[in-house]
Amino acid sequence: MLETEIAKPTLLIVDDEPVNLRVLKRLLESEYQLVFAKNGEEAIKLAETRLPNLILLDVMMPGLTGFEVCRHLKRQSNTKHIPIIFVTALNDEHDEAEGFDAGAVDYITKPISPAIVRVRVKTHLSLVQADELLNSRLQVVQRLGKAAEYKDNETGMHVMRMSHFAKELALAYGLTAKQAEILLHAAPMHDIGKIGIADSIMLKPGKLTDEEFSTMKKHPEIGAEIIGDCGDSLLLQVAKSVSLTHHEKWDGTGYPRGLAGEDIPIEGRICAIADVFDALTSKRPYKEAWTIDETVDFLKSQKGKHFEPRLVDLMIEILPRVLEIRAAFKDEE
Repeated sequence: MLETEIAKPTLLIVDDEPVNLRVLKRLLESEYQLVFAKNGEEAIKLAETRLPNLILLDVMMPGLTGFEVCRHLKRQSNTKHIPIIFVTALNDEHDEAEGFDAGAVDYITKPISPAIVRVRVKTHLSLVQADELLNSRLQVVQRLGKAAEYKDNETGMHVMRMSHFAKELALAYGLTAKQAEILLHAAPMHDIGKIGIADSIMLKPGKLTDEEFSTMKKHPEIGAEIIGDCGDSLLLQVAKSVSLTHHEKWDGTGYPRGLAGEDIPIEGRICAIADVFDALTSKRPYKEAWTIDETVDFLKSQKGKHFEPRLVDLMIEILPRVLEIRAAFKDEE
């Protein structure tokens, strides 16, 4: 496994001219594992079997052109994410546009500049590594969120629903699409701290005593400790903030820190209302589901108390979308 992790990235180089293959071989062999193809059909087979990290692809070849090869690979689920750089003598704007339309990430014209080739390859491999790192962090977040479900009476569908509610509410509030997407993936971590609460409290069927509730109120800080130092990961930073602040209230009566108003991060304010809305409208072993009208009335009664007034108004405004999400992620009977 470790050998796989530290192996050199694999490049597939495709060109029907042996001299061009030799030039690229000399240029790149010290830093990368190289695989070669002399035509489009061979390139497709090698791409699908070797799954290279990046492809340098000639355009004008006998048989399938580079454009056709690129389009084919972008249609396949196992190869569509491989970045493809066209290396070609074609330098017309129309040709370049067709290359990008086919799915290429870059375009290098012949005769090649060694410096340009090295930089472009390194840049696009770095982007792939960044995507892989983000994906691995996302998987960690999702698995930790799943772990929390085993300590709770709530279901995985609750996590899915409230996360999507949060995303829609973030967009309505004016956050960017990227910010809303990060919140969608961070929100499942809101109750991760419940892992640290004893089962005798978490699974108690009746009402908690004051002492038990005091213990339960520690789960936001436990969650923040579990997520720990986030480094440069915005996803984990938001997940930690959500865990720590989703039980704070607009009027300052929440926990664990008694934050009020805009001192509560926007991600915590959004997840608070998304979490409560789904909890109220869902059936649990200890309660029946509230109707939508009852839940909306409750939200209105909590404007300026539990929830930011603007978020209550927006939640009601996007209610049709919220109901679509509820229908899409139903609890199993």
